Amino acid sequence: MSTPTATPRTAAQVLVDGLIANGVDTVFGVPGESYLSVLDALHDTDIRFVNCRQEGGASMMAAAHGRLTGQPGICMVTRGPGATNASSGVHVAFQDSLPMILFIGQVARDQADREAFQEIDYRRMYGQMAKWVAQIDDPSRVAEYVSRAFHTAISGRPGPVVLALPEDMLREAVQAIALPKARPARSAPTPDALAELGERLARAERPFLLIGGSGWTAEACDHIRQFAEANSLPVGVSFRCQDLFDNEHPHYAGHVGIGIDPVLGETLTSSDLLLVVGARLGEMTTSSYELLVPPALPQTLIHIHADPEELGSVYQPDLPIAADMVSAAAALAGLGSVRSGTDPRVAAAHDRFLAFTTPAGSTAALDMGAVVRHVRDNTPADTVICNGAGNYAIWVHRYFRYRQLGTQLAPTNGAMGFGPPAAVAAAITQPEKLSIAFSGDGCLMMTVQELATAVQYGAKMIEIVVNNGIYGTIRMHQERRYPGRVSGTTMGQTTDFAALARAFGGHGEVVERTEDFPAAFARALACDGLALIELRVDPDILSPSATVSGLRKAAGQA
Repeated sequence: MSTPTATPRTAAQVLVDGLIANGVDTVFGVPGESYLSVLDALHDTDIRFVNCRQEGGASMMAAAHGRLTGQPGICMVTRGPGATNASSGVHVAFQDSLPMILFIGQVARDQADREAFQEIDYRRMYGQMAKWVAQIDDPSRVAEYVSRAFHTAISGRPGPVVLALPEDMLREAVQAIALPKARPARSAPTPDALAELGERLARAERPFLLIGGSGWTAEACDHIRQFAEANSLPVGVSFRCQDLFDNEHPHYAGHVGIGIDPVLGETLTSSDLLLVVGARLGEMTTSSYELLVPPALPQTLIHIHADPEELGSVYQPDLPIAADMVSAAAALAGLGSVRSGTDPRVAAAHDRFLAFTTPAGSTAALDMGAVVRHVRDNTPADTVICNGAGNYAIWVHRYFRYRQLGTQLAPTNGAMGFGPPAAVAAAITQPEKLSIAFSGDGCLMMTVQELATAVQYGAKMIEIVVNNGIYGTIRMHQERRYPGRVSGTTMGQTTDFAALARAFGGHGEVVERTEDFPAAFARALACDGLALIELRVDPDILSPSATVSGLRKAAGQA
């Protein structure tokens, strides 16, 4: 039972006590005068404060930490500009369903509602971007608010929580209360739901299992593998959730995301039963809702998701089941075999996946497919691969084969700049593992300053930047809609990223030919800290299957 401590403590100290009680060992942030009392309270603890270079990078690190650990990533920023900068990582955490808590220093209570210096109403600002947003005005309730923040972040569909902290409140002395570590609320399939699921699956001739979302553990992934094996199910993964199922397992059918293999798409749409576990069936997974057209599908849809409000919100399931991934996967494994025989589609789908993810070769001086394959073949299975958003990521998602849970950090909300801070967070959180970030030149420039954070904290990571001098994804859409009319999408290959890495204190070099990459990658692997390889590629090549010249030719342009 919790009891008050003998001596009063400041509200800031009580907040830090709550972090300690919940097992927090790392905080990502940028310091600010509005929460100096919290920084002071952290001083005498074992919690490490990672001093980032910009709040967007700090919040992305916290989101990545939440993905890796399953526990809320903690970010601390100051008010106004600090809080607005941090919104990018909060949005990542929201759409990726990642547990995270953002603490924001706020103006003093007696200055509120006067548009004081850097004042923002965070309930309004973050209202649609977080699971819960609150401001702690009463110092005696700090422990209560912090405990609720942890419970909210990890229960149901995980996600971000935002707490604003008036600076004068933080300095007030209160009777401290020690609350125990937050425990997530679990929800499991009911016996009736499991029985119906088993009956429907037994009758199905062409079932397909699609998994995704967050809240998975290694044990849950193992249980879903057992279930797939026992029932001869082809398994696909939703957008940027490729590490949930061993890509080299014979039941793995592929990535149901951007640039989906058309054959995989046909396997999915021709199924007579679609069992979706954890995935939201969002725009990227459903190819802009054209692969699976809402609201009612022609095949039977069984949808298992941690958030009851997600079920039926877009697609009408024949059997909705509200359950977290740990409970759901265990229950499915417990069903045993309800389908007899071996489904020939399983082997065919995996063989097709292997062929689709084998680079065919390119006449370009620097072949991105060969680069990704070399990284895949020359790194341990537990290597953490990070990326942000851009056409360069198509090569990564198509040609890299993920083999273990926790090895893919990629934002489903399409946030540019996510790769570098994610790799920093991974290297700091799991220093025994290799962390590699892939970025485009535009993507890297969003958070390039966090390479300095990597050097400061001795993070061993490799940054591979694809420099083509354009915003490739936007140029591709521009050429399709307005062929030959280039506007606003050119940057030029003017930045020497290798020199920039060396300026930060890391290793940097440039590669312009495919045959030079293996030696450069070996040198990067040998580095003890930050290493950057700049790939200078032909801006005509937009993806494994699209070029600027090809799009213009198809549009009848010269």
